Amino acid sequence: MTTSNGLLLIDKPQGITSHDVVARVRLELSERRVGHAGTLDPMATGLLVLAVGPSTRLLRFAQGETKRYSGTVTFGVATDSLDADGQVLERRAVPTLSAHDVSEAASAMLGAQRQTPPMVSALKVGGRRLHALAREGLEVERVARDITIGEFSLRATEVPEVWEFDVTCSVGTYVRVLLSDLANRLGTLGHLSSLRRLASGEHDVSDALTLLAFKQALEVGQEVLQSPRLFVTGLEHVDLSADEERRMRMGQHLELPGTYQGSEIAAISEDASLIGVLRRRGEKWKPEVVLTNDTGSGSR
Repeated sequence: MTTSNGLLLIDKPQGITSHDVVARVRLELSERRVGHAGTLDPMATGLLVLAVGPSTRLLRFAQGETKRYSGTVTFGVATDSLDADGQVLERRAVPTLSAHDVSEAASAMLGAQRQTPPMVSALKVGGRRLHALAREGLEVERVARDITIGEFSLRATEVPEVWEFDVTCSVGTYVRVLLSDLANRLGTLGHLSSLRRLASGEHDVSDALTLLAFKQALEVGQEVLQSPRLFVTGLEHVDLSADEERRMRMGQHLELPGTYQGSEIAAISEDASLIGVLRRRGEKWKPEVVLTNDTGSGSR
């Protein structure tokens, strides 16, 4: 019996949740073990990184990847969710915005900073989702998180209140909060009116399949999963002998020649497949993640 195993890139359409995508993939592949890295709200489109089969144990390596987005912000209107899916709370006249003023305000928001998550979000406080508390009219204190904005640029459209943007940011960044804060800097209100994820780490939406293309590929027997090795491109790699692989699969600590900078390294087999991840333990390396070697599609 073979097991689906590997990386799957999906171009999520608007109007469904990231969990909906996972459910469809589970159904089409008849594989229960499917997970995703980096939730996209229903209104957002674009790249969703999924792991299938044993590769779900590698998802944490994709969780921390830098994200790149494009979209639009609409100034002059505030919503309770800070995006277009929310209820309008307030409208305000929009001052004349020059490209220079907007660019200057955006540039001031670059770099490391603290950001407070919005009330309408999936984060939990006291065991309850924030969006559930928000629906009850409650607002609770949220812990600000460290984020980094690497790039942030905007350009005007034919509609004075609507500006297009591009942003590169660290994991955990709420783009809708960023745009609301930008609007405040510009002396007005604003909300995220469209959002598309273009990239996550080295993964690009141009390499992703739509749900329809995914289904059609499966119907004609086309490979849809990519190598699990793509989850660990950010780690140093070590090539193991057949004996070292056997010992790693038995859970034994390994002594490895060479110098490695990180605390974790990817272990590669003699046939160039990913065996798993080793973690430093003193002078030796302990098996941290070991992938099953009874794999089928996408296993290399």
